[in-house]
Amino acid sequence: MLIQFNMKYSEVERKVSKKGCYFIRDGKKHPIWFSPITGKEFQLSNPKGEEVKTGTLRSISRDSGVKL
Repeated sequence: MLIQFNMKYSEVERKVSKKGCYFIRDGKKHPIWFSPITGKEFQLSNPKGEEVKTGTLRSISRDSGVKL
């Protein structure tokens, strides 16, 4: 799986949106998104300018089905 380093949450949000993922609700700490690719819900973070940690990026990529 190809993971791009130094990616911000705003970039991740843009990429998963292009692949059909969408926001469904606010969670306790993070917004919850749904992926029609995998049929799973996954979390993104609120601070759009913050960089995503590598492990978190892998998790988002796996749960969303979108190669980041």
